[in-house]
Amino acid sequence: MAFKSFTVEDLEVTIYKRRGAGSLRLSIRPDGQVRVTIPMWAPYKSGLDFVRSRLDWIREQHLPSSELVQGQAVGKAHRLIFMAKQGIKTPTSRLQASSVFVYYPMDSLPGSAEAQAVALKACKKALKLQAEKLLPTRLQELAQKYGFSYKDMSVRDLKSRWGSCDAQQHIKFNIYLMQLSWEYIDYVIIHELAHTEHMNHGPEFWSRVAGCSPNYQQLKKELRKHKPVVIAGSVS
Repeated sequence: MAFKSFTVEDLEVTIYKRRGAGSLRLSIRPDGQVRVTIPMWAPYKSGLDFVRSRLDWIREQHLPSSELVQGQAVGKAHRLIFMAKQGIKTPTSRLQASSVFVYYPMDSLPGSAEAQAVALKACKKALKLQAEKLLPTRLQELAQKYGFSYKDMSVRDLKSRWGSCDAQQHIKFNIYLMQLSWEYIDYVIIHELAHTEHMNHGPEFWSRVAGCSPNYQQLKKELRKHKPVVIAGSVS
């Protein structure tokens, strides 16, 4: 089955040509990758146009479905704390070294749409700060260990991809990597470093990844179960 991979805005899209397919079909994998199946005779452009026509729906599928809860872990260093506060009419937030505080009116609840929106924004800020502090050091360590070079690194709130690397060796990482264990984070870093040498997913690329991460296939498979969201954790 023939296929090609593309990037539409910040979405990773794979378009498959399948014999016997009579129409276009779109699906989203647990890791956020968008898949489109098209007839063998159809041009890949038709699949890309199909994705662009449904971007709003695709975005909706990436919204967190779980309510953010009291005491849940936010990345590597923070806990989410909801507190009722007198004298306020709308929820507010405050970020400290180890806590994300969300204050809500006395006559409201942590689960209200307003409080949840403020909590989500504050949690994203915490994840971004963590990513900016921790990822550059780890990227440099792995690059030196395995003989890679790269231009620079940045972090962003990506909707579906854990990371990316362009032809100029600019590497971007998703702030939501902070929600994953370091084993997965290292795999994503190595994956993007390998793209500094191979701008595809061909045999040479995967051989380079395997040389740095021998169990990459298992990590790659397990990573598909995760989504880049502020995952609801256990209550402390």
